[in-house]
Amino acid sequence: MSIAAAKRPASTRTRKNAVVEQSVPARKSNLPGSSLIEFITLQWQREHSELDLSNFLLAIYFMRLGTLVEQAFDKMCQSLWGISGSDMRVLLALRRSGHPYAKRPTDLYRALLVTSGAITKKIDRLASLGMVERQPDPSHGGGFIVHLTKKGLDIVDKAIVKLAKESSIAPAIAHFSDAERAAGNEFCLRTLALMEELVLPSLEGPDDTSSKSRAKGSQRSRANHG
Repeated sequence: MSIAAAKRPASTRTRKNAVVEQSVPARKSNLPGSSLIEFITLQWQREHSELDLSNFLLAIYFMRLGTLVEQAFDKMCQSLWGISGSDMRVLLALRRSGHPYAKRPTDLYRALLVTSGAITKKIDRLASLGMVERQPDPSHGGGFIVHLTKKGLDIVDKAIVKLAKESSIAPAIAHFSDAERAAGNEFCLRTLALMEELVLPSLEGPDDTSSKSRAKGSQRSRANHG
């Protein structure tokens, strides 16, 4: 079911909804278009047929897809490495930064879209398991940098191989052509880039804003004196 249906005139959708309400329960689960999310779409179109629900529904699709991926990822991480999926994302963020696989806590919570308190708890858990360690930050008195340990690096590299070969989305993606996958990747990347530009700033707290301002000021200062 395309969300384009959400743009149909109310009268058209109202007539079709009367038929849909009777036909959906009779569908078999192995038929195309019989997913729960399509049924949810039809329900919302019935309840608010006067509205253009395309953006509203697309947001629901993203959230539901994210929930499914997150649950599968968390289950895998718990069963194979004894940590949560959210804690594994910390290891992944450190790993993708390249050698020496280290980041400041501020960089981590911004990259992972969590609070400073949440990242502190994650670091504490991973440190207690010997997967990361705190080391003094030479550029910030009293601060520290989070480093991957040898154990953490070994685990996250195994996770990357596992995810590349057995991603939870692989069975679904296998039903798409190369062109469809490329278009999907492009759509997601552009949408995320625009969301980060237009929406993310309004979600950040005053500490994040002031930190960014200080960072930009520092960069300007270095440029002026360089």
